[in-house]
This record gives sequence, structure tokens and C-alpha cells, in this order.
Amino acid sequence: MQRWEGVNEFVAVAETESFTRAAKRLDVSTAHVSRQISALEDRLSTRLFYRTTRRVSTTEAGQIYYQHCRQILDALEQAERSMTNMQLVPQGRLRLTAPVTYGEKSIAPLVNDFVLRYPELDVEMKLTNQQLDLVAEGYDLAVRLGKLDDSSLMARRLASRTLYVCASPAYLAVHGTPHSLSELEHHNCLQGNLGYWRFQDAGHPRNVRIRGNVRCDSGRALLDAALKGVGIVQLPDYYVGPALDAGTLIPLLTHYQEDDDGIWAVYPHNRHLSPKVRMLLDYFVDSLGVPNA
Repeated sequence: MQRWEGVNEFVAVAETESFTRAAKRLDVSTAHVSRQISALEDRLSTRLFYRTTRRVSTTEAGQIYYQHCRQILDALEQAERSMTNMQLVPQGRLRLTAPVTYGEKSIAPLVNDFVLRYPELDVEMKLTNQQLDLVAEGYDLAVRLGKLDDSSLMARRLASRTLYVCASPAYLAVHGTPHSLSELEHHNCLQGNLGYWRFQDAGHPRNVRIRGNVRCDSGRALLDAALKGVGIVQLPDYYVGPALDAGTLIPLLTHYQEDDDGIWAVYPHNRHLSPKVRMLLDYFVDSLGVPNA
């Protein structure tokens, strides 16, 4: 820090050719400017100014020093301007990850709109159903669904999702409509990664083991099977919503339906969250319509 002391005062005097005018520019006393210049000359062992009763001018060494100091101050001003601009206009690299289907349907279109609004961003988006290590792999944020595991990551709720159990009218016409959780064991239940479905029974969470002749880790594939009458399925609203609205799938066991769970943005713990990440999170929340998020 000592090497920086006196530089602002030196440049002000060199440009105004006056200790008094330099002090006024810097909003300090003339005595302060004089002390700083004297200390600077002592530290450099060089005379920087010629002083007369009528004017102050730089020596040859002072002129050389001024050119370097002016470049340094200009670079500092530019650096500060860049930081201010980053607060106002998102720019630079931004890396995020999201689940495949929800990412394709809801997150990627919002990211694309955000990039159109702020074209100085350089976005890398990885859609995967694996939970990546954000810190180790250098991601700014991840979108995750459902209940969050305990971790050191910060989380912000973006939206809610509803799980529906449903089947096609054709399947129900042949196999009947289940009215209790115990009846599911008599039905062909299309399975995802888990061997159970989630419900709420008498106000308490309940997992019910299910069996069926189709197991797949793709929600779209399970949706297709349900639409074709292969069996009953449990999927989030962003898969089955249009089919429920169209009547091509019928909701079942709605009185056992679990409360809505969350769609979250998680990001490494950092009290100085970068403006571009914060603005993208705000944009997600505004667009996905979470009240009081």
C-alpha cells in the first residue's frame, strides 16, 4: 500500500500545475498534498517537480513518472468501470446444468431468452439427470427437482411440481379403476428409476412398492406407454399436464396425492453471488411464476 501513497496527489499536481488546484480536485488540504508529494519524492529519491512562486512543473523524471502513473490510474478506472458494468449488464461465462426433460421444456428456452437480452454472456448448459458436483466441475448453478439432499449448497425455489398417477381410458376400460393404494398391486404400474410411488395417506408421506412389465428411466417413454394403454404411470405435471387436459389420461387416486414439491436452483455457497447468476435466478423465478420466492 505504501507504494501507492501519493500517486493520486502527484498526478493531480502534474495535471493542474498547482498544489492548491490539486488539493481542490481531490477535496483535501494543500498541506496534505504537499506532504504526500514530499514523501513520494523521498521514497523515490527523485525530484518530481520544479517549484516557483508562480507555477509548478514536472521535472524530466517527473514527466516520465507521470506517464506511467496516468496509465495505471486509467487502467484502474477501466477496471472499476468494468465491475460497475458487470453489475448492470451480465457478461462473461455462465455454466449451469439441469435435468434433461425439464431442462429442454422449461429451462433452456428461458436461458435462450436471457442470452438474447444479454448477448455478452457466454453460456454453457449441460442437460443431464446426474447430479454433478458444482464446485469440482466449475458450475455456477444447477436446477434440481423434488426434495433436496442435505448439502452445503445454497438453494432457491423456482417453481413447484405436482406428481400425478394416471392411466388412459383404454387401460381403465379393460383393467378397471383403482380406488385405494392396496389395489395398485393388481395393476401394471410403469416404473421409472425407483421401485415405488410417492403418496400421502392420512396426512403422512407413504411410499408404495409397485410392479409392472415396463421399466425405463425416461419420463417421455413412460408417458408414451401410458398413452398407449400399457399401464398406469406416476409422472410430474410437466409430462402429463397436456394429456390430462385433453382427457387422453385420467388422474387416479387424487385423494392420496402428495403435496407439491419443489423445483430448485442450487449454487455454491458464496455471499458475493455474481450479478449474472443472481439476475438469471431472478429471471427464472419471474418467468416460472413462483409467488413470494
